Amino acid sequence: MSLSIPNLSPIRSFRVDQLNVSVYSSRRDLGAAAGTRAAAIIREALKRQDEVRVIFAAAPSQNETLETLAAAEGIDWGRVVGLHMDEYIGLAPEAPQRFSRYLYDHIVSKVPFKEFLYLDDTSLNLSSAEIIARYTEILSAAPVDLVCMGIGENGHIAFNDPPVNFDEPALVKVVDLDDVCRQQQVNDGCFPAFDAVPKQAVSLTVPALMGAKALVCSVPAPTKRAAVMRTVSGGISPECPATILRRHADAVLYADTDSYDLGD
Repeated sequence: MSLSIPNLSPIRSFRVDQLNVSVYSSRRDLGAAAGTRAAAIIREALKRQDEVRVIFAAAPSQNETLETLAAAEGIDWGRVVGLHMDEYIGLAPEAPQRFSRYLYDHIVSKVPFKEFLYLDDTSLNLSSAEIIARYTEILSAAPVDLVCMGIGENGHIAFNDPPVNFDEPALVKVVDLDDVCRQQQVNDGCFPAFDAVPKQAVSLTVPALMGAKALVCSVPAPTKRAAVMRTVSGGISPECPATILRRHADAVLYADTDSYDLGD
């Protein structure tokens, strides 16, 4: 049986403040459109500069976007540096739930990066403070060209749960995960039960994400509908961290008919 060709034309598109929003009829079309845009951003950046730096989120919401990006043609991956958005504290290095494992399986093993710099490189055996110091230096070394990201059920971006400090001075920090965030990891099928989900993580902060030149935000699934609708309506608020995306000069939120209420 042949697969249908993804439709890269949204069924609805609009702008709220500076954030562009595109709604697609299916999760597959959403991911294809988001991955195609991410590939285009990388190709254009490679025309202007020797090296491109991309931050990647690790979550099931990114599956189709990363699949599309990994298959994209015309990208010189040997000039692309991959960066890592967040990671749990306390999981064993071999734990399948580690975000580093997700990123390896879905993008690092698929394309020949110049290098991929994991947030918690287990080969270095670093403390949380050492992880923060190392990654702050990495992030500060050169501009970030693109973030491929999602939005959590509680409106978090990276692991910045509400209420969030939009003006956080750090680029990387240890965060406590709230109950909604931890339950999402169970809902996503990443952990068997709530108590198995770690209580802390190391995460890039809101300013670290917002400092990137472009944001591609992929948010499928009905579990994300409340967060998506809150992101695009009402005020920009620390109570919904994702609303800050509306202040970015080059950000696109990709939703589907499960995650966005068309109201028709």
